[in-house]
Amino acid sequence: MKKEIRAYVQQNRRDFSNAPLEESDAPSSPFRLFEKWFDNVLKAEIRDPYAFTLATASADGVPSARVVYMRDINESGLTCFTNYNSRKGSHLAQNPVFCANFYWEDLARQVRFEGKTEKVSDVVSDEYFASRPRESQVGAWASDQSATLNSRQTLEEKLKALKDKFEGEPVPRPPHWGGYLLIPSKVEFWQGRESRLHDRLEYTRTGNTEWSLHRLSP
Repeated sequence: MKKEIRAYVQQNRRDFSNAPLEESDAPSSPFRLFEKWFDNVLKAEIRDPYAFTLATASADGVPSARVVYMRDINESGLTCFTNYNSRKGSHLAQNPVFCANFYWEDLARQVRFEGKTEKVSDVVSDEYFASRPRESQVGAWASDQSATLNSRQTLEEKLKALKDKFEGEPVPRPPHWGGYLLIPSKVEFWQGRESRLHDRLEYTRTGNTEWSLHRLSP
C-alpha cells in the first residue's frame, strides 16, 4: 500500500461540534426519533438519505455487508428489496438476523438497527416491483445476483433477450425477487460530539410497542 495513503489514514482526523443528544429529546419510540432525524436529513438535502449498510452473517457466522436502499419504514420495521438468491438472501435464509446502519456524514449522525428479518408478503413485493422503472424490472430477471459472471457482455446479451421476451407486456416479478422486513429489537442513535465524547442513546424493545431507553458510553 502506498505510504501516502497509510500516512493519510493514520494522521487525518476531524472533531465533531454538534448540539447534544439528550434523553429529554428522545420520544418513547425510536421510530419517532428516526422520523425527526430523517426530516433533518431531508432539510439538509443529503444525497440518498435512505441508503444504509446492511450486515448479515452466514450460518457459521461469516459476516458480509453492503449498501442497500430503505424502501419503507413503519412501526413494524424497515423494508428493503433484493434477489432472494443473492448472498444476503442466502444468509437471511440460514440466519435471519441483521444489523442496519445509516450514516449521515454532514450531520455527524448514525442510526443502527439490530434484530431479526422476515420476508414481506407477495402482495407487498408485487406492488413495489410494479412501481420500479421497466429497465430495473427486466434487470431483476437478467441478474443472477452474487453468482459468478463470465463477462459484462454475457449479462448485456441476456438483458437484450429478456427485453425482447417482455416487449409489449408488463414485466412480472421474478419468484426469486422480493422484500424483507427488518424488525429491530435494538436501535441506537449516535451524535458526534467534541473530543470523541459522542452521545449514544439506545432503545431496547421490551414489548410489541414498548421500548426502554439508556445511554451508552462513547
